[in-house]
Amino acid sequence: MYNNKTPLFTLLTLLFLLHCSTNCHGRIHHNNDHKNKKSNPKQVTINMTKSWESEVQFMKWVNFVGSLKHTLFKTAKNKLFPSYTLTVSKNPNTGDFTTIQDAIDSLPIINLVRVVIKVKAGTYEEKVNIPALKSFVSIEGEGADKTIVQWGDTAHTLGPNGRPLGTYGSATFAVNSPYFTAKNITFKNTTPAPPPGAVGMQAVALRISADTAAFIGCKFLGAQDTLYDHLGRHYYKDCYIEGTVDFIFGNALSLFEGCHVHAVAQNYGAVTAQGRSSMLDDTGFSFVNCKVTGSGVLYLGRAWGPFSRVIFAYTFMDNIILPKGWYDWGDPTRQMTVSYGQYKCTGPGASFAGRVAWSRELTDEEAKPFLSLSFIDGSEWIDSL
Repeated sequence: MYNNKTPLFTLLTLLFLLHCSTNCHGRIHHNNDHKNKKSNPKQVTINMTKSWESEVQFMKWVNFVGSLKHTLFKTAKNKLFPSYTLTVSKNPNTGDFTTIQDAIDSLPIINLVRVVIKVKAGTYEEKVNIPALKSFVSIEGEGADKTIVQWGDTAHTLGPNGRPLGTYGSATFAVNSPYFTAKNITFKNTTPAPPPGAVGMQAVALRISADTAAFIGCKFLGAQDTLYDHLGRHYYKDCYIEGTVDFIFGNALSLFEGCHVHAVAQNYGAVTAQGRSSMLDDTGFSFVNCKVTGSGVLYLGRAWGPFSRVIFAYTFMDNIILPKGWYDWGDPTRQMTVSYGQYKCTGPGASFAGRVAWSRELTDEEAKPFLSLSFIDGSEWIDSL
């Protein structure tokens, strides 16, 4: 997930340079019209105060980042109780903001307290991005069926620089900061399902690229690549996830509990494309007490990464699941390194009789690590959500 040295050192260096450029270099460029005027002592005092406050805020962030553990194996420290609440409403008379992005933009550049953004019912046509330093953000809708944020970019859509956005940039809602939570809201990419073999039609509804995120009672609607479960430890509880091909994908360590996974594939599709690239990656997807329904013919997963890891436990599977269950991404060598398994699943699509030989019907002991919040160190950061 995180490299303990390089990314943090680089980020701190860039921030330090930015800090110096704004608080130091800004004072050596003078307007020639004023070079002969005497300095204003009061203005100098104000500038020094601002510089000192900026330094204090910067060091607070450095200390905060230094306290993060940056790996899956160390303690996470969440902040569950809100410091303040903002309201987003389509009606400017009933909210603080009319768009979710405006509410996000109003937060400090470095946010260190839990902020709850309550989103009133409505359809919000916007593309939302939460920057990496704005941690502890909670988004709460008034019901997933009534509170929707949607946009329609694809991987092929041209960005501001005139280049295609790519899958990563196509997300309607992108989260790059830790300790994010969302409740009772829908994230939707409005791009229709592409025909088989179409290029550049990946269309992400939500991308989560940070550690310790939880989604409760949310919906994720799209077609190809609906939910980009990119990086970090994530928890999905009682969510609805809809798509066609690889519609839950990425290299996160995630637990899906009580979720409804629904395919809208016209012909064939795949539920997951987990991207674990090394046996040292502590990543994978676990589906517990879920159900898989829909249309088309589905693989449970495709081996996007050579060490891809996906488990389905106590999950109902409709008859849309291909008997062999899993696909090696056209690379037979991945059959020796992937970890695909089922445990006490039910339904007409759950029969293990036709599964590929390189998947497993797990024993009690083998399944145990995947069945509870301990799979994602959840007791450290999910309590009371």
